[in-house]
Amino acid sequence: MKRFRILDHTADIGLVIYGTDLKSLFEHAGEGFFHLITDLRKVRPRVEKKMTLHGKGLERLMVSWLTELLYYHDVENLLFRKFKVTSVREGELRAVAFGEHFREGVHVIKTEVKAVTYHHIQVQKENRMWRAQMILDV
Repeated sequence: MKRFRILDHTADIGLVIYGTDLKSLFEHAGEGFFHLITDLRKVRPRVEKKMTLHGKGLERLMVSWLTELLYYHDVENLLFRKFKVTSVREGELRAVAFGEHFREGVHVIKTEVKAVTYHHIQVQKENRMWRAQMILDV
């Protein structure tokens, strides 16, 4: 199953995310997000960050999730590779992100993401799969 794909967008970049359930959808969103930022093959799961996020509706929860990951990347210089969502229910997401601090000479930043936007945001169930779409300000 395809986890995500990059969506071309004028002056920005988008992601389309797929999952068999909401947990995998949010995990794949984290993976796709950091795939844009760095080469995930070079990131080791040395640091663990537990998060509990809130947002009214799945779209806001998705933006909160990716914004929180961006915060850790910007403020603590963290790159995440693996994501474990322990629960997703209306208005709340609990997850753990695994990664390491950016190391010059080991990691390369491919894309600088400035913000996660609500522009064209969608989180919906299609047939038996979940699909999300969002645009990122780069």
